[in-house]
Amino acid sequence: MPQEPQNAKDQFTYDAIVIGSGISGGWAAKELCEQGLKTLVLERGRDVQHIKDYPTATMDPWEFKHRGAMTKAFLDENPLISRAAGYGEDDAHFFVKDKDHPYIQEKPFDWIRGYQVGGKSLTWGRACQRWSKFEFENPARFGYGIEWPIGYDDVAPWYSHVEKFIGVCGNKDGIEAMPDGEFLPPFDMNAVQEHISNKIKENYPDRHLVHARWAHITKPEQIHIDQGRVKCMARNLCMRGCPFGGYFSSVSSTLPWAKKTGNLTIRPFSVVHSIIYDEKLGKATGVKVIDTNTKAEFVYKARIIFMNASALNTNLILLNSKSERFPNGLGNDNGLLGKYIAFQNYRASVTADMDGFLDRYYFGRNPTELILANYRNLHKQETDYKGGFTTFMGAYRNRGPKETGEGEVGGAYKDSLTEPGGWSAYMYLQGETIPKVSNHVRLSPDKKDQWGIPLLITSVEYDENDERMIQDFLTQTAAMFEKAGCTNIQKHENKQAPGLDIHEMGGVRMGKDPKTSLLNQWNQLHLCKNVFVTDGACMATTGNQSPSILYMALTARAATYAVGEFKKGNL
Repeated sequence: MPQEPQNAKDQFTYDAIVIGSGISGGWAAKELCEQGLKTLVLERGRDVQHIKDYPTATMDPWEFKHRGAMTKAFLDENPLISRAAGYGEDDAHFFVKDKDHPYIQEKPFDWIRGYQVGGKSLTWGRACQRWSKFEFENPARFGYGIEWPIGYDDVAPWYSHVEKFIGVCGNKDGIEAMPDGEFLPPFDMNAVQEHISNKIKENYPDRHLVHARWAHITKPEQIHIDQGRVKCMARNLCMRGCPFGGYFSSVSSTLPWAKKTGNLTIRPFSVVHSIIYDEKLGKATGVKVIDTNTKAEFVYKARIIFMNASALNTNLILLNSKSERFPNGLGNDNGLLGKYIAFQNYRASVTADMDGFLDRYYFGRNPTELILANYRNLHKQETDYKGGFTTFMGAYRNRGPKETGEGEVGGAYKDSLTEPGGWSAYMYLQGETIPKVSNHVRLSPDKKDQWGIPLLITSVEYDENDERMIQDFLTQTAAMFEKAGCTNIQKHENKQAPGLDIHEMGGVRMGKDPKTSLLNQWNQLHLCKNVFVTDGACMATTGNQSPSILYMALTARAATYAVGEFKKGNL
């Protein structure tokens, strides 16, 4: 860490500053440092180092005071963050506490955050399917989004670049709606997954339930060994942090790689207040930072700034970056900064039982799920809603038969739990949503956080399009389970608020026209060319595929472009 300046007038200078250290911030750091730029990464949370700071990674269930559950008192104090998928006693240290980071919900919105070096890359879901040409082209084609300034062919080589480095398992399936990538061997399907996949193919020739495409190393290649990472051990304890580096996180992969160049400085405990804009130069010159613990203010200077604070924090910082030239936020002449916030729809699932297959089991605790590629509204608009959806699927054996005659007590019941029971299966929705100007975030005019920064107001909701998609998903998925021979098929609609999907996007969207977008095809602000946004805030539409690997690809692409412009003297 550099010697700290004494006040905000003292400035340290770098070639580039990256705001955020998670999935996209780690990639920005890697690419910028590898290509020779002295780079400062700012992280508002604490430092986390690979292996050393995974305190629960190898603990057994009985070693936790509450066997992995949270106390009622804790849940009462943290009703929001405790709803996050996978949240528990074993990984709560990788999430914020509600009271420390307030925001204002004008409409219900669950903002899930993890503030530490590595961000949410330590706790993400790890699904890594590529967007297809349909995700880029169909929103404009079918009239529910603006035209993207790039297409699949622009991003495809960068997907390959990222996949080779992070390690993505999967199978080349030749599906138009979900392009193949650079894959390590996939995890095997279990017997029931394979059966249901075959039955879907038999009854629905246009539907493809295929192996997981997940950021897990199943067969390490030299690039992974060089990172110090080894094979995934199929423990499915990923959200504790993986001591093997079996799944991708910026802490185990990109940040250590950047550090080896000698060009990386990471400053944790750094809350970014705003980006400083120089009226005479017509560009950003630095970043104002508030120390998380001492509240002291610092200014760091750089010729390039990458925004990777996560979608809503990036919106907050840019909205708070006010100057005479940009009184409503940096680059915000068109008033669209913070508008068109979107997310992905996770509100529906279907569960079922499967008779038979009692002589079949599976290895380990598979950390992945099968993917049923989108089959809706691809070549034409065919439903009463816009967009499509990905479906994730799993099947597993329950713990043994409970018909012991003693109920759920006693030795016979305990013994029964050591034996495998029957099979169950599930599918759940990951649906595209329509970006709307009414779905937005803005700054509170009078309420501030503990660092004196305006609180973010979220005003985001579902619409009728989402409701119609949910009903179609439930109907189609139940029918597929039925044709596969499943029993006890049950439809579920969880009514969760937007945000709990943790796939918030938009607010600083890419586009061809500065009148309708904030960023160009290189993720630069139209009106401030040395500021790049490559986290979820840059998204023009949501697509139905998982977005994180697209953020990585866009970041690598933009960083390489930025370095080229830097070396030409254009930034």
